[in-house]
Amino acid sequence: MKKIILSAMAFMMLFSCQNDQTESINPTTNAIARRGCASQEVLTAQLAADPTLAVRMNQIEAFTQKAMLTGRLVNGKIEIPVVVNVLYRTAAENISDAQIQSQIDVLNEDFNAANSDFTSVPTLFSGVATNVGITFILEGINRKATTKTSWGTRDVMKQTKRGGLDPTSPTTTLNIWACTIGGGILGYAQFPGGSLATDGVVIDSNYFGLSSAASYPYNLGRTASHEVGHWMNLRHIWGDATCGSDLVSDTPSHNTANYGVPAYPHYSTCAGTPVEMTMNYMDYTDDRGMYMFTDGQKARMDAIFVSGGARAAFGI
Repeated sequence: MKKIILSAMAFMMLFSCQNDQTESINPTTNAIARRGCASQEVLTAQLAADPTLAVRMNQIEAFTQKAMLTGRLVNGKIEIPVVVNVLYRTAAENISDAQIQSQIDVLNEDFNAANSDFTSVPTLFSGVATNVGITFILEGINRKATTKTSWGTRDVMKQTKRGGLDPTSPTTTLNIWACTIGGGILGYAQFPGGSLATDGVVIDSNYFGLSSAASYPYNLGRTASHEVGHWMNLRHIWGDATCGSDLVSDTPSHNTANYGVPAYPHYSTCAGTPVEMTMNYMDYTDDRGMYMFTDGQKARMDAIFVSGGARAAFGI
């Protein structure tokens, strides 16, 4: 079992900036595709800009650890209204309603163990692989033309006055922005505790939903499954440090991020040399290589929706 201890210093170390990119070859186009999740980088910048954020997140973490043991949802059901904000310069960036719905469908499959590849979970992990039981409902789509070629990770796309789109009802709605991020970044999310003005998830439009073969190996909508996991307070499975902690007890220690689709079993060199859970959504594997959450991750996500939790307004 992992020890989960979070001091103020450990908190700052846990969220230190990481290089979150890797490369793989698209066999169709022979182009280089990169897995890039900028959630930790964005959080590091937010912590530097707002010293009170670390205090709020430490409070959320303390509540989360307690709620994982004692907290209960009123009726065990969570439904997340979703608004998708599309920012486009080209026709390709102006993704269709059908592609947007395909992303909602993927989220519903992945968070309810209804994905077809869930049956591929190895026997070693079958006892902890879980149905998170969270449903996503598309409430609306906002579209806005822009002259920007890329938006970066400074949350500009979330501000109408700077050419983006302000979030819709962020206390009770998951906002997802679809746009060209640039820099090899597939997406990023804001963890619980950040400003409501920037709360939500950003996904590069090229990797939004069930996209084309040109987006391989990130064409199955799993970038959003990963980033929504962050939005629900999950960390990268390797804890953003060598043999680090993701604050979940039933995920094995990982040396670092895994890429591509590692052959099973892939052994860690961390204490006990456990088999790494490379198929977990919070690793960095290709879309086709990630297909499960764990009971511990579910408990961690549930904790933010209980009474007093950081996203309790979403509970029903």
